[in-house]
Amino acid sequence: MSSETNGTVAVSLPRHVDASARSQPPVWTLDSSNGNVPLPAKCDRHGREGGVCCKELKDEDDRTCLVNPDIVRDVVIGLSDGLTVPFALTAGLSSLGESRLVVLGGIAELIAGAISMGIGGFLASQAERDQYRFLKRHTSARVFRSCQGEMEREVYAVLGPVGVDESTSRAVTKCLRDVECDTPTPGHNSSSSDEETQSLRWQSHVGLTPFLLKFGEGLEEVPTSRLYASAITIGLGYLIGGIIPLIPYFYFTHAQVALIYSCILTGVVLLVFGAVKARITGAGQDIKGYLWGAVSTLLVGGAAAAAAYAIVALLEP
Repeated sequence: MSSETNGTVAVSLPRHVDASARSQPPVWTLDSSNGNVPLPAKCDRHGREGGVCCKELKDEDDRTCLVNPDIVRDVVIGLSDGLTVPFALTAGLSSLGESRLVVLGGIAELIAGAISMGIGGFLASQAERDQYRFLKRHTSARVFRSCQGEMEREVYAVLGPVGVDESTSRAVTKCLRDVECDTPTPGHNSSSSDEETQSLRWQSHVGLTPFLLKFGEGLEEVPTSRLYASAITIGLGYLIGGIIPLIPYFYFTHAQVALIYSCILTGVVLLVFGAVKARITGAGQDIKGYLWGAVSTLLVGGAAAAAAYAIVALLEP
């Protein structure tokens, strides 16, 4: 809009719009009557004080992404066994009095244990993968030969305990069955041109079979890369954790003296490892959580070492 005053032309400048606001998609209210609005575009920020989206609200613990639980499990297994088993062995051999014997026995056990633990992690993941594939074939065959009513009962057995009613369970069953089966269930429009549904029929991770396995049996497919990652993680964790109790024996010839430093060093590492484990897994919500994680790990390692030392001392003539 422009105006002419005393021969001078005045032109109104456009309003400044923030670039970030311009790039954000529109947000619709939850009760919007527009049927074409996708569900992710709806938010209750219009009715909330300050217009803040719930995704922008922060909790006291702002950790939004924890470490993969499978990786955490393998690291905990490898490090905890590496810190306790070689430590218990070196403590037991220390009663013989020679550090050289402790070092030789500890290194032999450490290498053999790391290889054994790595192979064990590989075989365990492989067995888990093979079991999932067998159950997947068995469940898929049962889905295809069972009637709609039987599948509705199985889906409701999964969703009912968490508060889903029967009508919603039937709707979920119909959607999942239509996605998985080539022949639509009665009442389904076979002339539908929904390309997304057609493409989903060829994906093995959608449909009624993966739903029953994941939420009914608590099973998910184990990728092949997981087998090697588990073996390497557990083996390296055992190797790194097991070398720590042996370090003092390289510097002290008398095993009894080296045992004292080994207990101190391993105890400190066990405390730190327990606290870090509590942090990574989310168990350390407060100081009590960190203390319990540290002390419990120390007690397990200390009990194993004390038992090994006592048994070897009793058996020594």
